[in-house]
Parts: sequence; C-alpha cells; structure tokens
Amino acid sequence: MCPAVYSLSDFDFDLPSTLIAQLPLPQRSASRLLHVDGDTLLDRTFVDIVTQLQAGDVLVFNDTRVLKARFFGLKSSGGKVEVLVERVLNNQSGQHQVLAQIRASKSPQVGSHIRLAEAFEVEVGERVGEFYTLHFPGDVFELLETYGRLPLPPYIEHTADEFDENRYQTVYSQVPGAVAAPTAGLHFDQALLEQCRLRGVQFAYVTLHVGAGTFQPVRHENLADHAMHSEWYSVPEETVAAVQRAQASGRDVIAVGTTSLRALESASRSGTLCAGNENTRLFITPGYRFNTVTRLITNFHLPKSTLLMLVSAFAGYAQIRAAYQHAITQNYRFFSYGDAMLLSYRRNTDAELISIVN
Repeated sequence: MCPAVYSLSDFDFDLPSTLIAQLPLPQRSASRLLHVDGDTLLDRTFVDIVTQLQAGDVLVFNDTRVLKARFFGLKSSGGKVEVLVERVLNNQSGQHQVLAQIRASKSPQVGSHIRLAEAFEVEVGERVGEFYTLHFPGDVFELLETYGRLPLPPYIEHTADEFDENRYQTVYSQVPGAVAAPTAGLHFDQALLEQCRLRGVQFAYVTLHVGAGTFQPVRHENLADHAMHSEWYSVPEETVAAVQRAQASGRDVIAVGTTSLRALESASRSGTLCAGNENTRLFITPGYRFNTVTRLITNFHLPKSTLLMLVSAFAGYAQIRAAYQHAITQNYRFFSYGDAMLLSYRRNTDAELISIVN
C-alpha cells in the first residue's frame, strides 16, 4: 500500500472561538480528560488519570520554568518596541546575552540601545535568523524576574497578572528558561501527584525550554519545507534509569506533555534512550516510529500546528480527527488553559507517512 502523503491542510479544523480557554479553572485537576483508547473516546475528569496508571509506570515531567520574558521599551530614537526573550545564552566577554524577538516599526541597528521597562538598557547585537542578540547589563535571570512580564500565548487576550504568574507555571517547575509553559503539566496539583505516588507510579524529569516557536504557524503546504524551531533539552541519567526500569517490567513510559515527549524521543534517536544535553529540531509527523514513549498526556492544540501533527503521529491521524471533533461537540476547553487528552501510542501502518526531521 502506498504511504498517505499529508499536507498542511490535512491538519486544519474549525474551532469556535468560545472554546479557547482564556482563564484556567479554579482548581488545576478539575479539568476534563478525553481518553482516546484506540477508536473509543471516553469522557473523564483529570483526577481520573490516577485510575489509568499502574504501579511501576513512569510519568516523565518537563521541569522547565517560564521566564518573565516580555518587555516593552523604547529605542534611542524614541520608537516603541516589544521584546520577547527566546533564550538565555552563555555569558561571553562579561556580557550577558539572550536571543530575542523584537517588534518595532523599524528594525533596530546593530550597536544601538533599547531601554526596557524604563529600568535598564540593552545593546543590540547581531541578528540570528528571526532573532536578535541582546546584551544585558547584568544577570539576565535577575533582570527578567524583576522587570519582565509573563508572556502568555497570543490567543489569550488578557494581560498576565499575579494569578497567571502562579497558574501558568507547573507546581514542579524548577529550571528557568522557557517562554511558554509545558501546559499538560498545569493539570497536576500536589494532591494529585501524591495520589499517583501512593499508587506506585514513578516520577522522572527532563528539561526542555519551550520557545516562542511553539506558537509559530507552519506556512508551507508541503510539510517537508517547514523549518522546525530549535529547543534545548536535557535528559539526566536518573530519568534514563527510571525509563529502563519501566521498560524492563513491561510498564508504560508516559510523557506529560509534548515537550517531555520531544525531549525523550530526541534523546532516543539511536533506538535507546541516552542521557545528555542538546538542541533538538525534531519534527514529528505521521509515520514516526516512537522509541520510548508509550502514552501521552497532552492538551488540545492549534489547527495546522506541529503539535497537532505530533499527536496525530502518536495516536493515529483518523483517531485524532475524531477526538477533536468529539471535543468540539462536547464543548471541551482548548489550548494552554484548556482541557487534556490521554493518548496511547498507535503504531503506524504502511499507509502512514514517514516523519520529517530537520
């Protein structure tokens, strides 16, 4: 059978704007959970996740922490700018550097200065693709925490406040560096984590610093023409050991979110999960053979997004199409502050397209 060739339009769908969650629910674990079990769709609540886990299963969380990465400022000419820090770079020659997106009426010149938050100036360095290198005058993380604003996704219409500063972080976040939350983890509170522990579920952690590229649209109908954004990840030895124990006992390796999945699958391209720190441009589309992850907890994703392609590769294209239609009909809440799905890996058939990796 010839492989099915998917195009960008195959991942489009109509979503009523009223289903885009603008605020989280008062209680993290009160979200709904759509359990996709093969061709069966089961409506659950997120606390039901405990009953779907067994002793010896391992939940793999992304412990990245969202930076207060958004700034408003002025160029030396007086022009207004908006800066979104994408990544904190290594300290070089005494200058603290970041890669950042800059929105301005005119592109800033190399060597010019921008005053951010009416508090400090940064110097504009070389351009790197769509980003600019900015030189901060001191410790980047301190300046971000003191003067920056939390960068909510573009489809959330309100300005981030103190409530968002708590709820747009996972309760287990540790390592600062992301500009977007690993949103599947937002459904876990401490009480639910404790229930999982009491059931004998093992916890493991990876770090993947989610970049703003996660919200960038795919612009090419031919998916092979899409340039995947780069994100830094780390998989520690303890996580490799936890995964190996689960695999040896026939238990599930459950990625909490697509970011955890991308870190695990990027680190197991050889066929075996390996510890390490790297940048990944892994672009997962239907046909990808998953090496490590057997189940996935994830939110509902944007039309035509790389994440929708990823979950279609994991659970099956037809199954995800049916699940999303069901979710729309049943008024599930979509995107970062929305509801969740529990998916099992459905091995691809010959009718599926092989994945694209940049």
